[in-house]
Amino acid sequence: MAVILKDQVLHSKIVVANSVTTLGDQCFGHVVLAGSHGATYAAFLAVKSGALGIILNDAGFAKDDSGISGGKYCDSLDVPFATVGSNSCRIGDGESMRNEGIISYVNNTAKLLGLEIGMPAILAANKLTLAKVSDKVSEEYSEARKELTSSENKREIILIDSISLVSEKDRDKIVVSGSHGGMLGKDPKTAMKHDAFAGFFHDGGIGKGAAGITRLKPLNERGIIAATVDGMSARIGDGESVYNDGVISHFNGEAEKLGCKVGMKLKIFIDRINKF
Repeated sequence: MAVILKDQVLHSKIVVANSVTTLGDQCFGHVVLAGSHGATYAAFLAVKSGALGIILNDAGFAKDDSGISGGKYCDSLDVPFATVGSNSCRIGDGESMRNEGIISYVNNTAKLLGLEIGMPAILAANKLTLAKVSDKVSEEYSEARKELTSSENKREIILIDSISLVSEKDRDKIVVSGSHGGMLGKDPKTAMKHDAFAGFFHDGGIGKGAAGITRLKPLNERGIIAATVDGMSARIGDGESVYNDGVISHFNGEAEKLGCKVGMKLKIFIDRINKF
């Protein structure tokens, strides 16, 4: 019988979650199948929970293969890790991953357990239940949070590797996140916990059902300027890369009012809106 844990479903030795940011100690000794992108910090959170093995979303691989960078990190800890293709299921949606996900990348540790590219995610997760909890200790990984201030700008710019770091103190600021631009599951409240002046994200390869850009509409309804950057223009899970390298791929109505255009450098658009 499944035990419901907030947005997670715990069944046998497999935890299905919309995001690794919600994992807890109850995940120890279980396989984590989560809708998060497969960059290093997301993998770190899953490892920290005591996961036997990890399956995340490749986010279209993204710049510098950042969408699967958790694989190398997990190999260093003898933790099996894999990703599903972003076009096979909805990023940020654990149930879609479980039901539709197809494996797109497998690290060396996972290969030893029989995981292969092209395998259904749930079959891969079942194979990972045969793994053992690694006894290697991971170094602490602190998510980057950088605050950019300038006398020329009206608002502070906040660079964060995960949108889960946004807080009440960021209200009315410009937030640039390394997170994908998809809601968690289908809950519009997860678009952003607090009302910033503007919020910018990685499009996660857009993926199935355009899931990688679904935060844009609910943020528009809240009057928040929002856009995503092209998946191959910046590293996912890296707020600084999204800010410095990102090229806009999609935007909402509030952003359009201020001249946002596809192909514009995000940094240039932010300079423009920071005068208002």
